[in-house]
Amino acid sequence: MSKINEIDRDRLPQHVSIIMDGNGRWAKERGQERIFGHKEGVDSVDKVVEAAAELGIKYISMYAFSTENWNRPKEEVAGLMEIFATAMSAYIGKLMQNNVRIIILGDLDKLSDTAKEKLVDGMQKTASNTGLTMILFISYSSRWEIIEAVKNIAKGAKSGEINIDDINDDMFSSYLCTKGIPDPDLMIRTSGEQRISNFLMWQLSYAELYFSNVSWPEFKKEQFFEAIADYQKRQRRFGKTGEQIENKL
Repeated sequence: MSKINEIDRDRLPQHVSIIMDGNGRWAKERGQERIFGHKEGVDSVDKVVEAAAELGIKYISMYAFSTENWNRPKEEVAGLMEIFATAMSAYIGKLMQNNVRIIILGDLDKLSDTAKEKLVDGMQKTASNTGLTMILFISYSSRWEIIEAVKNIAKGAKSGEINIDDINDDMFSSYLCTKGIPDPDLMIRTSGEQRISNFLMWQLSYAELYFSNVSWPEFKKEQFFEAIADYQKRQRRFGKTGEQIENKL
């Protein structure tokens, strides 16, 4: 029986974030080049987005390429740029049909011209869609994001536009590239690794963490449903006691 039958549609996470890990290792285990795993991982993106939309989740975000990934072999990086471009072209019709909005966050100026053009085109074409919002983090790291926010706040304070005493959590969040996007309720990482790898360090402060031993190319709808079902078994306290949460309910 599918785990979807255990899911309470009234207690869904609003935002699920995913670190898609294990593509290269999965390919190597099968005697293939690492890029083969990245290509196979595109189908998992498609299936998980379908699952999120099927449940009625509002936001799903995916860590596709970190700033540290630029240090990988040039052939792999070039292959990933090609995958980003071709995948957006291949799936744009389906995204439009399913009313999915695409947002790309990161230092996009570092991408290849073709990849940047296709990704920006995808954002523009889906900008008016009102269903699931899918956020792809490409050429992104949390330290980069936080440093950029600090620089901009410092500029505002220096010019007199910002009063230092007014700096708080909400103001700082408004200077992050995720401004206007709710913080993740659940973060999923595949392939058995148990770390957040410089991803959304500010935004994940109170997220529930779920680590799957399944490599990303094999993480499909049923694995996603399992993660959501596990999330719903947890009690989110945000610093309060369990009794306080239960009494509030």
